[in-house]
Amino acid sequence: MSEQHFEVVEHTADWAIRVRGADLAELFKHAAEGMSNLMAGELAKLPFDEVRELELEAYDAESLLVEWLGELAYWAEMEQMVFRQFDLEEVTSTHLKAVVRGGRAPILHKHIKAVTYHNLAIIESEDGVETTIVFDV
Repeated sequence: MSEQHFEVVEHTADWAIRVRGADLAELFKHAAEGMSNLMAGELAKLPFDEVRELELEAYDAESLLVEWLGELAYWAEMEQMVFRQFDLEEVTSTHLKAVVRGGRAPILHKHIKAVTYHNLAIIESEDGVETTIVFDV
């Protein structure tokens, strides 16, 4: 990724990332990239031999973001599967359809127990949308 669309944010007991995107789809993609980067380090070094399809529904955009990242974190914890390509085919504030590609990480640098709702709000900015996501590690 040439331009960084996420940054690690200092947080007392957990890990957090601030994420930006031109729209919801880009925000969700950048959030997934940021979380994968926390868990596995440099994404370009991950295998690229697994493909998963994913379709989720939620009450609102924040809940959908937690579901999305929670599903990806689950695969990392259960199968050491970390994804590095995120093709979001459809994203609304309540529905997401995506194809993700990646592979088994040789090691997880961070184990994410949960994606939290702590102060989670997707807000409009001058350049699109942004949010800060806190992970329970």
